Amino acid sequence: MWKDFAVYITNKCSPSDKVVEVGVGKFNQVSNYLKEHYKMNIILTDIKPSHLGVVEDDITQPQQSLYENASLIYSIRPPGELHQPLMDIADKTGAILIIKPLANEDILTSKKMRLVNYNKAFFYIYP
Repeated sequence: MWKDFAVYITNKCSPSDKVVEVGVGKFNQVSNYLKEHYKMNIILTDIKPSHLGVVEDDITQPQQSLYENASLIYSIRPPGELHQPLMDIADKTGAILIIKPLANEDILTSKKMRLVNYNKAFFYIYP
């Protein structure tokens, strides 16, 4: 499933595009795959960085410079209270937003996101 998720991201942007993962936590399987197989320029953020290479950022009060010129912003299993701040930063930057929720979670944003089933992965995308 995670490989399918990563491949979908590569279909939406090129290796030279800026991609931001929000709330990476300790799970870096997708970002590692994108870096290793596609040499993508990915910025990893989290409110409490768990390893080197993760930039400290609170998406509810984001450092705008981290997201400027991003082509795509994604988040894997973010809590519901972060869905709208993710949408807000995507709107400000014009970036594509992908949210991969837990299987039983609803997306809590003011604008409708489209459900995508891509091979073994499912997620929501905006616009």
